[in-house]
Amino acid sequence: MHALAMTVLIFVSTECPVSNRYAPEIKRLYEQFTPQGVRFRLVYPNPLDDQAVINRHLQDYGYPQIAERDHHHALVKLAGATITPEAAVFDAQQRLIYRGRIDDRFVELGRERPAATQHDLRNALTALLAGKRAEPARTQAVGCFIADMK
Repeated sequence: MHALAMTVLIFVSTECPVSNRYAPEIKRLYEQFTPQGVRFRLVYPNPLDDQAVINRHLQDYGYPQIAERDHHHALVKLAGATITPEAAVFDAQQRLIYRGRIDDRFVELGRERPAATQHDLRNALTALLAGKRAEPARTQAVGCFIADMK
């Protein structure tokens, strides 16, 4: 897999507490993998998040300027995303090669581990950069439902 060809969409919400708790990990992933040519986008699927709200969110959480509004859910549909936060990794041919959770810190809504034991997105990107498949290629994200944002 050629790194420059990989795009990671991370579906986030300004209002979802689980999504917001992942800001430090999302920034670590961005800092680790961007120099290797992986492109990251923070996708905001909530129609109520206008550009000013998104800009404030990026600033409040120290995110880089990688936001993309998805009010018509074109990227949601492309990725099959249902939750914030949820990650989708695409190859150069726009094929979905990983979708799911960032890690397993949240067992379910309201139940959080002290630390993640499985770093799904990090492991998937590491495998893909090494020319291997993401295993597993699908995991179940925990957070806020995107369908509720319509």
